[in-house]
Amino acid sequence: MNTSPPRHKVLTRRPVVAWALYDWANSAFATTVMAGFFPVFFKQYWNAGVAATESTYRLGVTSGIASLCVALMAPALGAIADRGGARVRLLVISTVLGASATLALSMVGQAHWQVAAALFLLASLGFWGGIVFNDSLLLHVAAPAEYDLVSGFGYSLGYLGGGLLFAVNVMMTLQPQWFGLANATEAVRWSFASVGVWWLLFTVPCAVYVRELRDSRARVPMSTAVRQGFRELRGTLREISHYRPLLWFLGAYILYIDGVNTIIKMAVDYGLSLGFDQSDLIKALLLTQFVGFPAALAFGWLGAKIGARRGIFIALAVYLAATCYAYFLQDARDFYILACVIGLVQGGIQSLSRSYYGRLVPADKSSEFFGFYNMMGKASAIVGPALVGITAAVTGDSRLSILSIVILFIAGGALLAVAARVERADHQAAGSSP
Repeated sequence: MNTSPPRHKVLTRRPVVAWALYDWANSAFATTVMAGFFPVFFKQYWNAGVAATESTYRLGVTSGIASLCVALMAPALGAIADRGGARVRLLVISTVLGASATLALSMVGQAHWQVAAALFLLASLGFWGGIVFNDSLLLHVAAPAEYDLVSGFGYSLGYLGGGLLFAVNVMMTLQPQWFGLANATEAVRWSFASVGVWWLLFTVPCAVYVRELRDSRARVPMSTAVRQGFRELRGTLREISHYRPLLWFLGAYILYIDGVNTIIKMAVDYGLSLGFDQSDLIKALLLTQFVGFPAALAFGWLGAKIGARRGIFIALAVYLAATCYAYFLQDARDFYILACVIGLVQGGIQSLSRSYYGRLVPADKSSEFFGFYNMMGKASAIVGPALVGITAAVTGDSRLSILSIVILFIAGGALLAVAARVERADHQAAGSSP
């Protein structure tokens, strides 16, 4: 896109709104299922009677396998989408897979943890696969000058939409009789079903109104795109190494987003380990969602004002302080404070990372390069929980295990600083200002 309309009109364009609604749609899985009810239900219902350490191990293995599968698949999926011009179509396919598996979770019986784990794996593949294609479509609905604002808008709608459904789901579990349900267990089952329906329903605008820009390469049939996509993957690995700022940024991203994802996945488990009440932990997650809605939008505005990279550094500083604070948690009130602080920066660091990366990639290979971006994010999700688990096993201290995440934020910030220096050097070598 060569021109950009006035900023106040950007967020009202139909393709932008439809694209952002996909964040609204799939965030329900991230909140109600991934961060909220699945860890608790997996531990207390599908692993009823199993030792807490064993159920935590099973949950960690399940999450790790899902992340590994996505990490291996993401670049190939991106390459296929770029050659076939099928980003929107593949986004819809991923959504149907993820939403169907989530609906099926509502029908898994007690103690059948293997079935629950398999369905969660499929749902996760659909969730992260959809994100690969949705991220790359940012470059097709916005101009470069609009990336920060539009990316932040998407994350803000994600927090609001995911938070609204999560609020209803939490109320269903706290007061099941209001909804004609027998108990909290039935409420959780219906919550999983509601996520599947929500996810499908709000993907429709993206499927209808978002259109891909034509690039210089001719589109090919899907079967040909699959063959060529895998064949070109090796070449892309070589090509991506020539983009020095991008390469350094990916190194930083894999570290600091690892810390972010680990906090999202392990927060409830950490609170349970400290003896906090389950209802307080779920309410704190809900609080994070509603704080995250305006905060993500504000970070989009901040990125447009001071630059995405500076915004990421600010978010990293807050994450570093929050992780240290987590070590000293004493009661549920402290957990609520931590939830507010995390909510202020969680969406911001995700949205600014996406928009900053979007400026570094070639537009005609957006899905392919965003496949690597998401591969890095998902590969990092394997390391973080393992770091927490190993620290807990070695030290026997849950507080030290959460503190270990500090390493990821410090190392990620250091590499991001290197990426900034490399980018400035490249600009100067090209004869432009940094």
